[in-house]
Amino acid sequence: MSARRWLPLIAACIGTFLLLTYATITTIAVPAIAVGLDGSTGAMSWVVDAYTLALAALLVGMGALGDAWGRKRLYICGLVVFLVATAVCAIAPDVTVLVVARGAQGIAGAAMFATLLPLLGDAYSGRDRHVAFAAWGAVAGLAAGIGNVAGGLLTQSFDWRAVFYFGIPVAAVALAMAVFCFADSERGDGNIDWAGIVLFTLAAVAAVLGVTWGGDIGWASSSTVLAFLIAIGALTAFVSWQRRGSSPMLDPALFRSLKFDGVLVAAFGYYLAAYGPLVVLSLWLQNGLELSASAAALVLSIQPLAFVFVSALCGSRLQRVDLRLSLGFGTVLCGIGCVATLYVLAEPVWPALIAGLILTGVGSAMVSPVLPGAAMSDAPAERAGTASATANSSRQFGLAVGIALCGSLFAGPDEFALLWPLVFCAGVGMLTGLVSILLFSRSSTPATVQPIAERAHT
Repeated sequence: MSARRWLPLIAACIGTFLLLTYATITTIAVPAIAVGLDGSTGAMSWVVDAYTLALAALLVGMGALGDAWGRKRLYICGLVVFLVATAVCAIAPDVTVLVVARGAQGIAGAAMFATLLPLLGDAYSGRDRHVAFAAWGAVAGLAAGIGNVAGGLLTQSFDWRAVFYFGIPVAAVALAMAVFCFADSERGDGNIDWAGIVLFTLAAVAAVLGVTWGGDIGWASSSTVLAFLIAIGALTAFVSWQRRGSSPMLDPALFRSLKFDGVLVAAFGYYLAAYGPLVVLSLWLQNGLELSASAAALVLSIQPLAFVFVSALCGSRLQRVDLRLSLGFGTVLCGIGCVATLYVLAEPVWPALIAGLILTGVGSAMVSPVLPGAAMSDAPAERAGTASATANSSRQFGLAVGIALCGSLFAGPDEFALLWPLVFCAGVGMLTGLVSILLFSRSSTPATVQPIAERAHT
């Protein structure tokens, strides 16, 4: 295959790296942003949460819109909005403008994230599709770890605004490549389940707000309880509507596949276990050990280095491995990595984190390259965008829940404050990994991503 043939993959990887890096790039920069804009602690949490909330809540709805309107069109619109919002973040005069712009980034990121995998599926077939999905998945998993590192290095070397200036040329390159490298995808029948999109988005927003507020102001607070009640009510109405609607946003048949359910469980669990603790680990390194932002970033870079090594060595081979090993055991390994990180309680020095960071890096490198193909392998081509968006939404919910709950369980700079966040993430990682293994074992279709390589374009 000529080098030109890989241009759609390169375009997709640049866009993916951009939108997922910005999910975590501000975490280490938050203290500097608070000083620069004189922001309160509560306001600073929204610099991170506004992006995560929008990205997680709108992914599935954007996937349905992309299937109906055309994926290339929606992806390019998302990139344009992302570019403008990033520029506004870079010059934001106060916290309010920054938070609003971060929310716009998240909305645009959801449009991009929901359409990238189907665009790749349209561009490649056969063995090339395996390679493309493996490379895309590796970049997607790597970006979350790189975000923390890049944020620390940029903040330390320049200032917090460099975190956003960095994204402007990257977004411009991604936009130019998208225009010329992606083919116009076929549009669906034009029937858009607006009621389903609204109900699902309401349920997702309320659920993420409930988790965030529970960590910030308490789980028994009226705001937290109300958010969860709204989430339950909206989700109940959504499920009822999907069963009765003629053109449902989420085809209920997808969830009758135990294989697809296992993918969703693994996506949630591995992302929570591998990346949820990074924020509190960063806080402990900076506040407990008094490391600089760049030094803390370099310590945390151990995880993406392990990820890169395993992805480069085994990424494409993992496409042919049983999902019980790649997704199931990989998620369990992320939980075991959190257990290994507990060694810091006995030796409160940064080298005590090395084993845990390596194990979570290896575990996530086993899951991430396989996840895209596994999510889409049993879905009909016209629903590919919605299926991949649902899996990615589950992954982002894992990150949102992990960050929020680890933050609420982290009580201070002392290393013993890491106990409960790490125990929580370890438990979730190992439990979801085992559940996914059970679901794959009971699936009526083979626990492999092999079918997608043979599925014809439709």
